[in-house]
Amino acid sequence: MIARLLRTAPLTCAFLVVFWTVGALTGAIGGAGEDLLAATGFGTGSPAWTALTSALWSMDLLGYVGTTVLLLAAGVAAERAFGGLRTAAIFLSSHVLGSFLGLGLVLAGRDVHWGWPESLVGEVATGPSIGGVGLVLALTFRMPPLRRRRVRLLTILSVLVLTLYSGWLEDLFRLSGGVAGLVIGVLFLRNGPESRARSLQETRVLVALLLAASALGPVVSMMSPYPNGPLWWFADVVAVAQPSRDDVDAVCGADAVELCRTMAVQLSYGRFPALVMSLLPALLLLVLAEGLRRGWRFAWRSALVFNVAYAAFIGSYVVYVAQFPDATALELAVSFGVPMLAPLAIIGVLLLTRRHFDVRLPRRAVTRFWRFTAGSVALLSALYVFGGYLVRDQFTPEPGFTALLADLPTRFLPPGYLDLVPLRFQAEGFVGTLLFEYTGVVFWLIVLTGLLMASWRTWPSPCEKEAAQARELMRRYGGSSLSYMTTWRGNQYWFTPDGETAVAYRVVATIALTVGDPIGPARAEAVRGFAEFCARNGWTPCLYSVGAETKEVVEGLGWSAVQVAEDTVIELDALSFTGKKWQDVRTALNKAAKAGITAEWCAYADAPYAITDQIRSISAEWVADRGLPEMGFTLGGLEQLAGDGVRCLLAVDGDRTVHGITSWLPVYADGEVVGWTLDFMRRRTHGFRGSMEFLIASAAQQLQAEGARFLSLSGAPLARLDRGERPRALQRVLDFTGQVLEPVYGFRSLFAFKAKFQPAYQPMFMAYPDSAALPRIANAVSRAYLPHLNARQGLRLASKMIIRPRGRVATHGRTR
Repeated sequence: MIARLLRTAPLTCAFLVVFWTVGALTGAIGGAGEDLLAATGFGTGSPAWTALTSALWSMDLLGYVGTTVLLLAAGVAAERAFGGLRTAAIFLSSHVLGSFLGLGLVLAGRDVHWGWPESLVGEVATGPSIGGVGLVLALTFRMPPLRRRRVRLLTILSVLVLTLYSGWLEDLFRLSGGVAGLVIGVLFLRNGPESRARSLQETRVLVALLLAASALGPVVSMMSPYPNGPLWWFADVVAVAQPSRDDVDAVCGADAVELCRTMAVQLSYGRFPALVMSLLPALLLLVLAEGLRRGWRFAWRSALVFNVAYAAFIGSYVVYVAQFPDATALELAVSFGVPMLAPLAIIGVLLLTRRHFDVRLPRRAVTRFWRFTAGSVALLSALYVFGGYLVRDQFTPEPGFTALLADLPTRFLPPGYLDLVPLRFQAEGFVGTLLFEYTGVVFWLIVLTGLLMASWRTWPSPCEKEAAQARELMRRYGGSSLSYMTTWRGNQYWFTPDGETAVAYRVVATIALTVGDPIGPARAEAVRGFAEFCARNGWTPCLYSVGAETKEVVEGLGWSAVQVAEDTVIELDALSFTGKKWQDVRTALNKAAKAGITAEWCAYADAPYAITDQIRSISAEWVADRGLPEMGFTLGGLEQLAGDGVRCLLAVDGDRTVHGITSWLPVYADGEVVGWTLDFMRRRTHGFRGSMEFLIASAAQQLQAEGARFLSLSGAPLARLDRGERPRALQRVLDFTGQVLEPVYGFRSLFAFKAKFQPAYQPMFMAYPDSAALPRIANAVSRAYLPHLNARQGLRLASKMIIRPRGRVATHGRTR
C-alpha cells in the first residue's frame, strides 16, 4: 500500500516526510515554542518570506496529525488529477495568497477598530493546512457535480465555523486559503459552465449539511479552550454557566436572592449533565438533519419550528445586549447579527426547498413516537416529583410536593438557559442530585434516540396484492435463477407505470436492497424508475445479486458494480456422469445404492409429520452446533420450504430415516418451468456422508428426465472464479472478507464443493449509484443476511473469525 502511494503521489509523500522531519528536529511536534513561531510563522509583523516558511511547521501535534490526514486525502487525489507540478503550484499559491489575504483582513479590521481583528495583531500562524484547504476547493473543479457540491459546502462551512467561533489567526488563514483555492479553480481549472441542476436527493443532502453545520458552531465555541472568534460569546448563551465561587459569593453578598440561588445551582451542577444539556440544541439539529437527508416532512417541520424559536430566543438576547454597546457598529453587526441571521437564513432555505421534503411517516409511526415521548415524560415526571418528595431533605431549601411540581418544567431545560427560567433548589445528596441533574438528560436522550430511530426505520406496508402481481410476472416473463426469491416474505415491490416490470426490495438502514434482477421486459426503465422512487423516499438503491445484463444497464447510468457471488449452472441437455471428473459423484451414487438410500421428492407442506419432524430436527441440530443464527436474504430456511412450487428431495433409507434434504426453487420462462435452483441444504450429522452429492446428482438425473433445461446450484456469496482480471480496491476488500468469514460460514468451501458438478460459472454483481454510501451498503447487506444476530452470537462470530478453527467446515445450512 505504501509503495503504491509513493508511486501515485510522490510529491505529497515527500512533503509529508519533510514536514514531520522538520517538526521533529525543531521540537515543534510537541508544541511550537514562541521563538520558533516568531522566526517561521506569518503575521502582521513578519517578513514576507515567512508566508512560505510557515508551510513547513504546524502549531502542535493535533495540527500535524490533522494536516497529514488532509494532505493524504487532497494531495493524492490532486496529483492524480493535475500531476505533481500543478498540484505543488496550486498548494503553494493557495497558501501564499491565502496568508496575504487573511493578513489584509486583519489590517483592515484593525483600521476600523474592530475588536476581533485587533486581537490578532501581533499573532503569527503556521501550518500547511492553509494551502491544503485551498487545494481541496481547487480540486472540486475536477470532481463530478454530486461530489463537488458536497465537498465544497462541507469544507467552506467547516472553515467558516472555525473562523467565527474559534477565531485565531490560523483559522482565518484557512478560510482565506480556501477562497484563494476557489479563485484559482475559477480562473485556471474550470472546464466550462457548471451544471446548476440538482437532483432531489442532492438537494436534501445539501440542506441537511447546512442544518448540521449550524449546530456545530456553538459546539466549537464551547469545546475550544480559548475561543477568540467574533461569536465566542455564543457559548455563554447556549451553555450551562459554571460561575466561579468568588462570583457566587459576590452576588450573594449583594442580597440578589434570585440570582444568587441560580448561580449557586449552576455552580453545583456536574460537568457531564451540564455538558449534555448544553449540547441539546446541537444534538437535536443533527438528528433532524438526518431526517432531512431522508426527506421526512416531520423533520422539515421540526427544523422549521426549532429555527423560528431559536431565532426568537437569540434575537431577544441580542436586543438586550445591544442596549449596552461598548464596541463599533461593525462589531455589533457581525458579533450579534450573524447568530440571529443564521437561523433566519436556514428558515429561508427550508421554505424554498419545502417541496423536496414530502416523505410522510405513517400514522402509526407518528402515534408510536408521541406515545413513547409522552410515556417518558410521565414516567420521569412521576419519578422526580414523588422520588424528590421522599428525599426532600437532600434539597436546599427543602421543597414541598407543590414546589417540586412547580419546578418540574425546569428539569427538561438546561439550568438557567438564556436566563429564562429561575432555579429554586440545590441538590446535595446522591439520590437528590441524580433526580435533579439527570431527569432532563435521560428524557432528551430517549427523545433523540426515538427521533433517530424514526428517521432510520423503515415502515413497510402489507403487500400481499403486490406480491401476487410480482409472482404472476415471474411466471410470465421468467428471470434469473434467484427470481423465485422475490416472492419470499419480507420483500416489498415497486412496479413500472405499466405494471409489467417489478423490482423486489427490502429497506435496511436507509438502503433499498433488491433481490436479483428486475422481473419483466423493461429492465433499464425499471432501474431508472426505481432509483427515482428511492430518492423520493430518502433511500439509497443497491441492486444485489444481479446478472451481467443488468450490470451493463446500470453502468450505462453511471453506477458502479462489483462481483459479490458466482452462480453455478449445470446444463442438463447433454449431462452424463461419465469420465474421471465425475468420479466423486459416481462414488456417492454407488455408495447410496449399497446403503439402501433412495432419493424421494416431496412437497414440504404435504409431507407426513414423521418426515417434517426429522427435517426440523436436522435443521435445529445444525443451528445448535453452529451457535450462530441462520442466514437469510438470498438463503432460504425452513419457512421457505413450504413455498408454492418448491420441491424437496430427501435422502431416505429403508427405515424411513432422513439423511439429507435439498430444496429446489422453480425458474420460469414463458409461463413454464425450465430450470430449478438449489436453495436449502441440510444433512444429518451422523448420517450418510455423501448425501449432498447424492441428492444433487439424483436431482439432475430426474429433472433431466422431466425435461428441465438446467439446474442452478445457486450463488456462493463472497466467492468467485479467478478470471485473470486485476481486481479493484473494493473487490479486494470483498475477497478479504470472504477469506475472513471462511472458518465461520465456509462460502469458499461451498464454492469448491459445487465445482464437483462441472458447472458453468456466471458472475453475480452488486450495483450501486453512490460510492460514498458503501459503508452503509455493507452494513445493510450484513444485517439483511443476519437479521437476528444478537450480541452474544456476534461475539461468538468474531471469535471464530479470529481463531480460525480447523477441521470440519460447516457452511450456512451445508455441513461437509
